[in-house]
Amino acid sequence: MPNRSELTHVGRYVLSFTLGGLLVSAFSWGQQSTPETPPAPGTIRPPEAPKRANPPEPVPKRIFGIVPNFRTFPRLLPYQPLTTPQKFKIASQDSFDRGTFVLAAAFAGEGQLTRSNPSFGSGATAYGRYLGTAYADFVIGDFMTEAIYPSLLRQDPRYFRRGQGSGLSRFGYAMGQLFWTRTDRGGTQFNYSEVCGNASAVALSNAYYPENRNAPDALIKLGTQLGVDMAANILKEFSPDLYHHFSRKHRSEHR
Repeated sequence: MPNRSELTHVGRYVLSFTLGGLLVSAFSWGQQSTPETPPAPGTIRPPEAPKRANPPEPVPKRIFGIVPNFRTFPRLLPYQPLTTPQKFKIASQDSFDRGTFVLAAAFAGEGQLTRSNPSFGSGATAYGRYLGTAYADFVIGDFMTEAIYPSLLRQDPRYFRRGQGSGLSRFGYAMGQLFWTRTDRGGTQFNYSEVCGNASAVALSNAYYPENRNAPDALIKLGTQLGVDMAANILKEFSPDLYHHFSRKHRSEHR
């Protein structure tokens, strides 16, 4: 029978995937529009002005004011690779942002409530241990997946938004970015930085987690982290659309 820690990690993974599905559903609902009325017979429609390509919108530093968003790029082309110092800068920005600390505090609270590591004890001291280890998970994971492995393997750690197409196709694109990424030469390659980086972070976490140091628990932790990163990709893809949709709805309700 799975122990409480295993159920906790599985619950995080399911929650991450469910969040992505809810975002797609909300986006698809917001994309519904009234069909254009055809012109009356004999009506001459004036020629349409040529459409100009809109410049990409600036990417906010945080999604919904909390989730760090420093490695999201508004478009792929024209492609320009990152230097090694730039990769480490992105990892530093994501790791030491206030949003990362807020997320670590939330994970620490969940860990203490479920007693995922009973040896941490209880009370304020235990919460401090949960907070420290949760924050360490984020920092080590960020540097492994965004700086160290991308520099060694010459892969690009950024998430390039698609920003167009159906909600389902963009949902698949966001999920696919977890396993497929750009190289510094502009080609595509399996995302070794994401998978191996998170695997290394899980292995290093055994140094400060006294419980659950076996292979099954390590696989569960790896799956959880990949699920969290997949949910983050979906947020990066759809959050601007959701923001615009609810902003328009808010304005229309207050007219």
